[in-house]
Amino acid sequence: MKKTEDTNKIIKRCLSTPNMLHVREAAEGEAPSRTITGYAILFNTPSEPLWSDDDSEAREMIAPGAVSQEFLDSQDIKMTMFHDNHLLLARSDKGKGTLTYSIDDKGVAFEFDAPNTVDGDKALELVRRGDIKGCSFAFSTRYYNRDFVERTSETAPNGTVNITYTVKSILGIHDFTLAANPYYPDTSVEARELTDNLRNVLHQAPAEEKSEEVERQLREMRQAAQKRIFQS
Repeated sequence: MKKTEDTNKIIKRCLSTPNMLHVREAAEGEAPSRTITGYAILFNTPSEPLWSDDDSEAREMIAPGAVSQEFLDSQDIKMTMFHDNHLLLARSDKGKGTLTYSIDDKGVAFEFDAPNTVDGDKALELVRRGDIKGCSFAFSTRYYNRDFVERTSETAPNGTVNITYTVKSILGIHDFTLAANPYYPDTSVEARELTDNLRNVLHQAPAEEKSEEVERQLREMRQAAQKRIFQS
């Protein structure tokens, strides 16, 4: 695949949001609440590692400017359980429906009333019990295009390169979902392929594209070596 084709390729991703869900408390004398609230997207929050080995560790992060209220209102967003559209709990189609959301400094918050269905009752009970602890959302972007996803890196004292892929622009949001384990990274075939490709790109990158932090450390090492030579 040519480089220009790579940068224009749209990649669909799932990203977990490790944030506690809540069932809104009912006012005194009212029936038990069925309103579930939480955050589907957290800004500037590093994900679990895409990979982690002796040489490098990579994480993802969503920038605040990646989504806007106008953008969300243009999407057909389904609230599901476990990314299964058959387990539909709420929906916002072009900004209207049973799922509501808002953007603040923290991220994209949502709320919906669990439907009076088997799946709705199940979701409500699992959230109340704490068995479902967070969310995940499915989105698409041009992952190989730096205008959409920016890669930065720094070198830790132990020599490991810590890489952050910051998603600056999202092309589409496909669902918000309640997740049993929001800390667990996406292990789909597509996710593994993306991870493998990113690692290959990292190892094949020419010297001039390596981290500025690595270059800085190399300069400091050379300067230290020269001082020892002059002092000896």
